[in-house]
Amino acid sequence: MNAPMKRLLTGVVVSTAIVSSSVSIVQANERLLIGSTSSSSSHYGYFVAVNQIINAELEGVSTSVAETGATVDNLRRLSRNQIDMGLVTTNTGFHAYSGLGDFENRPIDTRLLWVYTVAPQNVAVREDAGVSSLADLEGVRLNPGITGSASESTTESVMETLGIMPDYVRGSTTDVVDSIKDGRIQGYVKSGVGDRLDGSTMDIATFTPIDVLSLSDEQANTLRTEMPDVAVVDIPEGAAEGLPAYTTWAFGVAVHAHPDMDEETAYQITKAVMENPEPQANAFPAVEDVDLAQMTLDVGTVPLHAGAARYFEEQGMKIPDALQPAE
Repeated sequence: MNAPMKRLLTGVVVSTAIVSSSVSIVQANERLLIGSTSSSSSHYGYFVAVNQIINAELEGVSTSVAETGATVDNLRRLSRNQIDMGLVTTNTGFHAYSGLGDFENRPIDTRLLWVYTVAPQNVAVREDAGVSSLADLEGVRLNPGITGSASESTTESVMETLGIMPDYVRGSTTDVVDSIKDGRIQGYVKSGVGDRLDGSTMDIATFTPIDVLSLSDEQANTLRTEMPDVAVVDIPEGAAEGLPAYTTWAFGVAVHAHPDMDEETAYQITKAVMENPEPQANAFPAVEDVDLAQMTLDVGTVPLHAGAARYFEEQGMKIPDALQPAE
């Protein structure tokens, strides 16, 4: 073979090798899209922090965050393969996975990665309302939660399950707070911030003495048995000044993944998030000093992704039967 022809063939082989190498690199670099919520929400900031952790800690995986309509929108996007993971509340996630309620006859198959915060549902009532237990709410003017919210639908389900029928009053947070202050309604149900009352409830309590109602032991057991989509949580003394400990229902805010996500990828993402709490706490203070792994096992409602389950098991944690991977 003459030298010019040899050089030409060698160049072709080298060029082919470079192209093949480039293709391998592209294929090895897994790109994932994370569905979050409105960019005005503090939860969006949490997902930005998660995105930064994944991109910093995982080789061969790059992620980006998409602004979405939160839980229901993310579930639909997961079902259409438009996102790879995203924000899903534990109660709605359970309904979607089980084909219940709005998802009847069209379940959506997802897998749990982790739960990052729990939203206790606090039943706050005026102290002068003559209401000392949840059973006393029968016929009482009560706002079940902001119209269209998870709090509203969950409260109605809880009350129906417990056989209690308040006189529901609908409205925005501002309207409801004003109505409680001037006595037009006796109370409302509002998500807490960890083990503390939220700002609107504290605003009411500034000039209007309030009580926060507790589930009885019997009621708590009823919810555990009949409403697996919610958690029953004990809130310690001090949710507000002078407020005793109480028990209430709650739902978590979780990160779900598409069931087709690679097991090793899910494992590495879960590991990175569990082992890098500081950026998450900086972006979303409610997660500070929280054991995310234990919260996940306590509050999760759908099967874990096999990769996430592998990480938790490596930490010596027992996976509840309801969260065992479906594969």
